[in-house]
Amino acid sequence: MAWKTLDDMDLNGKRVLVRVDINVPMADGKVTDATRIERIVPTITDIRAKGGKPILLAHFGRPKGKHVPEMSLQPLVPTLEQAFGAPVTFVERPDGDSLAALPADAIVLVENTRFTPMEEANDPQMAGFLASLGDIYCNDAFSAAHRAHASTEGVAHHLPSCAGRLMQAELEALEGALGQPVRPVVAVVGGAKVSTKLELLGNLVAKVDHLVIGGGMANTFLAAQGIDVGKSLCEHHMTDTAVEILAKAKAAGCEIVLPADVVVAAEFAAGAANEVVANDACPADKMILDAGPTAVARIGEILDSAKTLIWNGPLGAFEIEPFDTATNAAAQKAATLSKAGQLISVAGGGDTVAALNQAGAAADFTYISTAGGAFLEWMEGKTLPGVAALEG
Repeated sequence: MAWKTLDDMDLNGKRVLVRVDINVPMADGKVTDATRIERIVPTITDIRAKGGKPILLAHFGRPKGKHVPEMSLQPLVPTLEQAFGAPVTFVERPDGDSLAALPADAIVLVENTRFTPMEEANDPQMAGFLASLGDIYCNDAFSAAHRAHASTEGVAHHLPSCAGRLMQAELEALEGALGQPVRPVVAVVGGAKVSTKLELLGNLVAKVDHLVIGGGMANTFLAAQGIDVGKSLCEHHMTDTAVEILAKAKAAGCEIVLPADVVVAAEFAAGAANEVVANDACPADKMILDAGPTAVARIGEILDSAKTLIWNGPLGAFEIEPFDTATNAAAQKAATLSKAGQLISVAGGGDTVAALNQAGAAADFTYISTAGGAFLEWMEGKTLPGVAALEG
């Protein structure tokens, strides 16, 4: 690949600017979920082991270019110190001289980069100022890589740059899934709306062998084939687009897999009375809330023959029982195959991570991206500014 990693850099005695994502949930001034902080530990540990001084750049919340005291990064210091097993020096207004004067093994946290409008504007002056604080730039925030900001893109043009361990793992997983995948490749795409995933579907049909469509999106594709979906969630105005996607898939040799049978109910409620019917037999007063057992078996067959899986979105209304059945079954199947070394599985997106965790399948997937928007834009085939800036 065209970008460098920490292994390609001489960090000894160098100040290393590290763009991280520590935008963690907080309550009463305390971190309630430290997952994002824990994921940057390998990068910080490696930089220090190689004699570098990590200077952390990060945003928190959406202060919209103003100084918002409630969005200061200072309250994160205790959690960072606990994760790193070392003191962290918080600096509100950094300058190169004072950072250089800190001990060689110091870890520095700079105040919220978004406290100035220059950050999101990718102002050249701010990029130059940030560059003056360090000798090397390391981006470890893939989740912010789809934004061209001063701390994610601008600064990379001023300093020798590389990817951190988390960014490296993310890029290698995604490149393995979509760049040079081991075939056959299956994509599972679910969720409520076709309209929010148009570019994703358009890109995937040209790259994968099987595209499994679930959730409310599947209803729109069924309706596009003239099937009555009753009271189901369905974007009837998108049926022409669904027809175009079906045609594009056929031309590309990609099989689009829609549920042959579905689970229907009169109401969207936990434990609601439900039945399994053929996909063209949804009663007018009911709604489709999950894929049926025949559909799940078909997905299982496809996964059995696949080598690579990309997953984004649930197959049904996974939030409530029993409409989580298809998602859970398919996720557990993928997890079993991944654990056995038969499948490379990459998943991402908020609902997806929640669904795979609920299914107890997340731990056995090859890679789970927590990068939301950046993960989706990568899957859509877009160039991510923060990644492009590391190339060269």
